[in-house]
Formats: sequence, structure tokens, C-alpha cells
Amino acid sequence: MKDIINIKEVENIDFLENEYDLQKASLLERKLRLMTDENPYLKGFRKKLRELIKDYEAKEWADFENIPDSKVEESDKAEIIVNYEQQFIQKRKESIRKKLKEFDMTQQDLGVLLGHPKSYMSELINGVSQFTMKDLVIIHRIFGINLKTLIPIYLQSETREKVQASIIKLNKPKLGLRKTELV
Repeated sequence: MKDIINIKEVENIDFLENEYDLQKASLLERKLRLMTDENPYLKGFRKKLRELIKDYEAKEWADFENIPDSKVEESDKAEIIVNYEQQFIQKRKESIRKKLKEFDMTQQDLGVLLGHPKSYMSELINGVSQFTMKDLVIIHRIFGINLKTLIPIYLQSETREKVQASIIKLNKPKLGLRKTELV
């Protein structure tokens, strides 16, 4: 599952490819469950995620007695990565909310500054959709929040694998991803 910039991209996902995708889809589905009262249009995206999850689990986890240890390890690793990503989003959310409170502002006020509607601001703050780099720079410049708090420096597994393959292709042994990566 590619990195979802906007929740509407869920419509274009045909299937979940791996345990990381499953964990991300499950987390996103749970977030949407909490947000559908405020934003009823999210119900369709939540339903699509539930279908993707159900299909993946039926395919990969149906024969519970014969699941290889490698599959369980992949699942455990994916859960750790998604939890780490969620902790980052939560810390960013708390930092932004603290600054909004400090400046006596609402999410809607921030939306005005960034040029986003109220419902979309909720998606951004909760990590359902992703802030643009421009949004994060504006937040940094207005509120003085450290960029490390606003911009994730980890790479998703798909991106990390592409970069590693490119390094191998370039045959540059001195190049490599720093060990600060999760996996």
C-alpha cells in the first residue's frame, strides 16, 4: 500500500500486499471509525479499508495452523513500525494542539492559515491524510515547532527498499541508509 497522502487515495488500492499494509490499513480504519461522526463522507473509505483487510486476512491468515514463523515475524515487525509511526503522529498532533491553545486558536483557524477546510484539518491533525511540506513549513514558521517534530525522518518500507536497491544498482558501497531506520 503506497503512502497515502489523501484519504481519497484509498479508492485506488486494489489489495494489501504485506503485513505492513495490513497494519497501516487497520490503524487507518480505526481512526476513520472515530472520525465518521464528524465527517460522514469518510464512511465509504472506512468500508473499503475493511474490505481490503478482510480479503488480505482471508488470503494470508485463513489456515491458522500452518502459518509460518516468518509470517508471524513479519507481522510483529510491521506492528512495531506502524506503532512507531503512530507515536510520531501523536507527538506532532500534541505539539500543534499545544501551540494552537497557546495562541488561542482552533484547528479551523489553522485551516484558514493553511488554506484548508475544517474537515480536512481534522484528517491532517489525526494523520489520516498527510500535511504537505509547505503546510509543515508554515506551521514551523508561525508556531516555532521544531521541524523534527513536524517532519518524519523515517522511510516507509517500500521507499527504503527502493533506495537500497538503487544503492546496489549504483555500485556505491560507501552509500547506505543510516542505522536510525526502524528496520
